[in-house]
Amino acid sequence: MRDVQSERDMRNIPIDSVGVTGLAYPIEVRDRNEKTQHTVAMVEMSVSLPRHFRGTHMSRFIEILNSCNGHVTLQNLEHIASVLREHLEADKAELKFSFPYFATRRAPVSGASSLTRYDAVFWASCGEDFDFTLTVTVPVNTLCPCSKEISERGAHNQRAEVMITVRMDHLVWIEELADIAEESASSPVFTLLKREDEKYVTERAYDNPRFVEDVVREVAVRLDDDPRISWYSVRVVSHESIHAHEAFASLSRDKRLRNDPGRTG
Repeated sequence: MRDVQSERDMRNIPIDSVGVTGLAYPIEVRDRNEKTQHTVAMVEMSVSLPRHFRGTHMSRFIEILNSCNGHVTLQNLEHIASVLREHLEADKAELKFSFPYFATRRAPVSGASSLTRYDAVFWASCGEDFDFTLTVTVPVNTLCPCSKEISERGAHNQRAEVMITVRMDHLVWIEELADIAEESASSPVFTLLKREDEKYVTERAYDNPRFVEDVVREVAVRLDDDPRISWYSVRVVSHESIHAHEAFASLSRDKRLRNDPGRTG
C-alpha cells in the first residue's frame, strides 16, 4: 500500500511537534505507601518532523504506548521517548501524562481517614539528552494577613492551589511535594472533617496567615534545602473570596547555577 505519510514534502519546512493528544489511557504509577496506584492519564505524545517528511505515522504512537503495558516510571518514560524518536526518525520526542493521584490523609483531631486528590504531570523529552519534570498541583487554604490585621472580627480566607514542578537527581515522591505545599500554606484542605477538625483547621489558618507571596517563598525554602532537586518552578493561585479576581505569585530557580543568587523563569 502507498505510504502517504512518508512521501517527500517539497515545502522545506520542518515541524517542531506533531503527534497525538487528548488520549485517555489507564496507567500504573509508583505510590510511596501502597507501592503502586492505578489511575487514568490524559496522554500527549509528539515528535519533531523533518522537513522532508509529509507526515508522521500516528498509529506508531499508540503501538509504542501499548508496549509499556500501562507502567509509567522515570525509567520507562526515557525508554518510550527514545523508541519514539528512533522509530519515527525524529530529532526529538516528547511525552506528557496528566493524571489524578490520590493519597490518604487523616483529619488533624479525629483522625478520620479520607483520600485527597492531587493532580500530577509527568513530562519527558528525548533529544540529544533526556529531560524529565514532575508537576504536582495541591489544593490548600490561605488566610489573608492584611485582612486579619485590619479586621476586628475574623479574616477572609479561601482555597488556593500550589503548583510545584521539579527536575530531580534522585527520586522525589508525589506525596513529598504535596507535603511541602500543605506545610507552606495557612492550612491543608481535607476531604473529610468532623466538627472538632473544622475548629482546628479554622483556628490553625487564623494563626498562620499567608499571602500568595508567603506561600511561594515557603515552598522555595524547602525545595532549596532538598539536595535531590536541581531545578524547580512554583506557582500559587489564590481563588479570592472577597475580590472579583484571583491572586498569584510564581518563581523558578535553577539550583545548578550556583553563582546565581536570583531566580529566573
